Amino acid sequence: MTVPVDPDAPEAREWLIRELSKREYAEAQPNWFDRLASALWEWLSSLRFEPGAGGQGLGVLLVVLLLVALLVAAFFIFGRPALSRRSRVTGELFGDDDARDAAAMRRAAERSASAGLWNDAVTDMFRAIARGLAERTVVTTLPGTTAQDFAERASRAFPEHRTALTASADDFDSVRYLERDATRSEYERVAALESALRTARPRLDAVGAGSEGSRS
Repeated sequence: MTVPVDPDAPEAREWLIRELSKREYAEAQPNWFDRLASALWEWLSSLRFEPGAGGQGLGVLLVVLLLVALLVAAFFIFGRPALSRRSRVTGELFGDDDARDAAAMRRAAERSASAGLWNDAVTDMFRAIARGLAERTVVTTLPGTTAQDFAERASRAFPEHRTALTASADDFDSVRYLERDATRSEYERVAALESALRTARPRLDAVGAGSEGSRS
């Protein structure tokens, strides 16, 4: 038996925002190449060649062939249109210039953990958390953002993970600045946190909160 659902306006708006905030919707948005390819295809489809057009028809045909060649070249350079892509976020992260995405940082942390290099494993996994939330536009990291500042703002979006976020930020600072050696248990904690946050839904009123906060 189906139960009818008739939400009021505020509740319906909240449902819509929650649904559209899912990662798959953001990644499916068309980029400039998608829009260009679509516009060119519509223009090509609208062309009509009249019998006896002569040189004019040949000129249009040459233009069409040139545009097709450009589209093919763009396909190989930029990739398949409408392919889901995660937003590219690079730049300074906790004082270091780092061009890796969250997945690359996570893999580096896992390799370090396999080799027993717990310092690198802990710091890279914490960076993977920060870069991952930045890629999802949940918490934006800026030049000068500290691990503690990030943890505080991430806790607003994921209050249920506040304790683990604070502890992992403390571990990161201790390893990076106080030259304390990390442990396996600290790595396992930050790795579990990274895995949980990767699929966790943030509080709607906290999304984008990372653009504010303290600088150091």
